[in-house]
Amino acid sequence: MRLGFGARLALRFGLLWAVFWGLGALGGYLALERRLVHRLEAQLLADAARVAAFFRQGETGRVAATGGAEITLYDYQGNPVLPPDPLFRVPPRAVAQAGREPRLFRGEGFLAAYADAGVGVIAVAQGTGFIREVAGAAARTLGLFSLVGLLLGGGLVYLQARAASAPLEAAAREVEGRGWRNLEPIPYRGPDDELARIVHRFNQLLAELKAARERERVFLDEVAHELFTPMSVLLAELERGELEAARESARHLLRLAEDLFALARGDLARTLEPHLLDLREVAQGVAREFPGVRLGLSDRPVWTVGDPDRLRQLARNLVANAVRAAGAESVTVAVGEDEGGPWLRVEDAGPGIPEDLLPHVFERYQKGPGGRRGLGLAIAKEIAEAHGGEIRVRSEPGQTVFEVRLPGLEEE
Repeated sequence: MRLGFGARLALRFGLLWAVFWGLGALGGYLALERRLVHRLEAQLLADAARVAAFFRQGETGRVAATGGAEITLYDYQGNPVLPPDPLFRVPPRAVAQAGREPRLFRGEGFLAAYADAGVGVIAVAQGTGFIREVAGAAARTLGLFSLVGLLLGGGLVYLQARAASAPLEAAAREVEGRGWRNLEPIPYRGPDDELARIVHRFNQLLAELKAARERERVFLDEVAHELFTPMSVLLAELERGELEAARESARHLLRLAEDLFALARGDLARTLEPHLLDLREVAQGVAREFPGVRLGLSDRPVWTVGDPDRLRQLARNLVANAVRAAGAESVTVAVGEDEGGPWLRVEDAGPGIPEDLLPHVFERYQKGPGGRRGLGLAIAKEIAEAHGGEIRVRSEPGQTVFEVRLPGLEEE
């Protein structure tokens, strides 16, 4: 039979509780028995000393048994004199060691204290059966109380274990009854403990998974939209025989496919083919694709080591984003170098990026100011970082600047 967490917890605590009570009962029994034995020993030693003193003083008439104890007089050879056949007999070897100070002898079922009385050896003995009877009765009473305590404690342990595991069992039932489409948070009603942290983190993972699934849905929608429109235009241009326009539409589709493949692979750093290149040539080539875009280039070559195709893709994405925002005539592409190394800037005079969107412009599938979900800026960031560089943006109404910093030759 498969036990739940609460039942296993209750069972373990119940076993610990039973062991606790069992050890307590055993310890109580042994302690009581030992105390009774010590008390009897002390009493017998005191009686033996008192009786021996009476004999040495010749006051034998005052000798009387105490508490059921048996008094026996032995000669110095160890033979009993009075009474001649005692119930509890001390062996001769022990009698021979008697002195004025009483000694103890532990026999089979009895205890005896003996001392030299001047006329022989006096011994005071008493059976120990009553000790076992008293200890046994106490043990039975203690066992009864232990059983009651065990039952009550076990019930309390079970209730507490069930209460402690109730939030976990509720969360387990909630997870078990869900399908793969249900990514809503797991409800949790319990104390702020380790389980609460587990459920909280699990809910965070569900939220991240839900967001990822939503991004995937949006991505597919965007891909379908981005592909459908240019392909429809391309088909119409081909039907009308507008080959130059069709060629431009095909180039647009190719750039879009490159963006999608770059995002899907996520391995830009491993697929780079770096070469020594002049960053001005990258800017010039991209600017030719967008008639009307202005150039601001350094008079000297701006050398860096990078993948020419990927850097052109980076610049193309930045310029295309700026052209959509402000028009080609309001876009400037600049290249230069300073103490920080080579840089490429794309500046436009558009309306700017809202302040709440600015920290998220490089995130995948992020919706832009116009409501369009772009992929270009996310890819541009990945390309810059794959080259060991970085990309930054600052924006205000009338001016938005994207700046890419790349390693210089000394850093390579």
